[in-house]
Amino acid sequence: MTTESTEELLVEGLQEMYYTENQLIDALGTLEEQTSDDAAKQGFSKHREETREHVNRLEKVFEQLDESPQEKEDMVVKAMIEEHEQFSGENEGEVLDRYNMEIGQKTEHLEIAAYGSLTSLAGKLGHDEAADVLEETLREEETALEEVTKASEQFDQQQVESE
Repeated sequence: MTTESTEELLVEGLQEMYYTENQLIDALGTLEEQTSDDAAKQGFSKHREETREHVNRLEKVFEQLDESPQEKEDMVVKAMIEEHEQFSGENEGEVLDRYNMEIGQKTEHLEIAAYGSLTSLAGKLGHDEAADVLEETLREEETALEEVTKASEQFDQQQVESE
């Protein structure tokens, strides 16, 4: 894959995030359905709604850059989804609940890294409005990571206390 410019690198990164966010809408629905822990279930539901807004924001950024919204497959995200499908097909109960929280944390870390990079690159290329929109999403992803981490810690503590 040859990328001709940093502008093209930005667009490709946006396309990967567009793919990622669209995939996560479905994945978060699956996590919500599979998880029995109420706090985690509510967190997945809330983040699914935020993710829909993230897709809308990415479409706005594409428009600001005079690009049409397109998805570019992110192999890491695809692999995470496939791994989850395999794991959830073989496990259930508390183990699956904890795994779902773990995959939620991994996903948030990935999104934070990607949005941080895209925000910086957009700003450096002079796309200040796009950088502001991307930074708003970055902040929400950081908050989502805090929330899923807190739910995971509470879940772990409950498991320890019940043993």
